[in-house]
Amino acid sequence: MSPAFPLAVALSGGADSTVLLAACVRRWPGKVRAVHVHHGLQAAADGFVTHCEKLCSELGVVLIVQRVDARHAPGDSPEDAARRARYEALDAYARAEGIATIALAQHADDQVETVLLALSRGAGLAGLAGMPARWRRGEVEFMRPLLSVSAEVVRATARAQGLRWIEDPTNADERYTRNRIRARLLPVLESTFPQFRSTFARSARHAAEAQSVLDEVAAADLEIVGSPPRLAALQSLSHGRQAMVLRLWLRRTHGTTPEAAQLSELLWQVAACTTRGHHIRIKVGTGFVLREGAFLGWYNPAVLPADGGG
Repeated sequence: MSPAFPLAVALSGGADSTVLLAACVRRWPGKVRAVHVHHGLQAAADGFVTHCEKLCSELGVVLIVQRVDARHAPGDSPEDAARRARYEALDAYARAEGIATIALAQHADDQVETVLLALSRGAGLAGLAGMPARWRRGEVEFMRPLLSVSAEVVRATARAQGLRWIEDPTNADERYTRNRIRARLLPVLESTFPQFRSTFARSARHAAEAQSVLDEVAAADLEIVGSPPRLAALQSLSHGRQAMVLRLWLRRTHGTTPEAAQLSELLWQVAACTTRGHHIRIKVGTGFVLREGAFLGWYNPAVLPADGGG
């Protein structure tokens, strides 16, 4: 998995990112930087920075520290809020510094946890595909070179190379679902299905391939249906293709994702919309989907006026 340069490694200071940084420095000396995101969520955060500074000094790597406010809003997941803040900080750093590739240190156990979380939430193919090995965000490519490597192998590598790392104290806090999966479920899977990491990864790849085909179909349908969508064109599609094209329209054009119940209600209303007097006004994602004549429109009353139907 070869990157484009300049290359930056997202460095938390844990075993995974430490091993990844050391490996990248050995393979591409002088071409690697490190970026650490300071979330400001725990007292140990300043100690993480100190550790990363010392490690990068030993490896001869430039370290950039990005400080973010990762506090979550009421009703939001603390893990999701921290992840969004982290990726926004990495993306901003890459664009400001002309970084072509950012390497992330998620490994095979992280992928298993992601798939299990998706299953527990009743996710579709996109969720069951887990984390991609590489993807683009604007002009920046993100990659996960360790996605097929187990946590055990990563830590054994760190010990064999004499690398020092720090443990995030929140990793042992079983109030977080991922930590409960790691502590309770993965040992059971290990004893019952010793090859579960590779088989889960294979299933995730199958789901990702299938999802890519569906994305192509949805994109082609959106070209026909239009943005904003024409009701008559929507109604000519099958139920499943209507769902896909509406998800794509809302995500691509309005940056929002409907919940399953919201999408189901919207599809029902689209099917029932056979007269001029049938109104549609459904809460979807962060705003509302409306009927505007022969079209579906969208608006967020806190941000934007209604999206005209042409």
